[in-house]
Amino acid sequence: MPVFARFAPLALAALLAACGTDQPAATSTDAASSAPEAKPGLALSGGRLVLPAVKGNPGAVYFTLTNGAAAPATLAAVDVAGAGMAMLHETREIAGHSEMGELADPVVPAGGTLVLAPGGKHVMVDGLPADWKAGGTVELTLVFADGDKLSATIPLEAPGGAAAGGQ
Repeated sequence: MPVFARFAPLALAALLAACGTDQPAATSTDAASSAPEAKPGLALSGGRLVLPAVKGNPGAVYFTLTNGAAAPATLAAVDVAGAGMAMLHETREIAGHSEMGELADPVVPAGGTLVLAPGGKHVMVDGLPADWKAGGTVELTLVFADGDKLSATIPLEAPGGAAAGGQ
């Protein structure tokens, strides 16, 4: 049996564990008041980066993006300052199995919201610096299809969603 075939289920389980937690956001970040950059009409709340339970695994970013503008906004990319990679992902239920894949260009409808939450849409973040600890903060930047950006400082949370604790 090839080595990949033996370890693929373990790798998938580790990735899903890094992306899922049932805990609600412990803090809220208002991008309109604290962001170095803010796309007009959009506000980010509940932003947080949940650190992985196992160092070296990816973490996950969750938030709610509210669009008070008259036009929809298409999210094209995300950046987490200091991390190696950040990618929009979505966990889907397909034929009774959870599968995770890239989320391409999600739209925040005019007057609506886009929710990134455990078990669904999220930002998978890999290449986390070893010194990142729960209770710290990091800058999240959202880049939209029209080139506008929205940045916010979000807290780092321990696995399971606690704002501070062992990491």
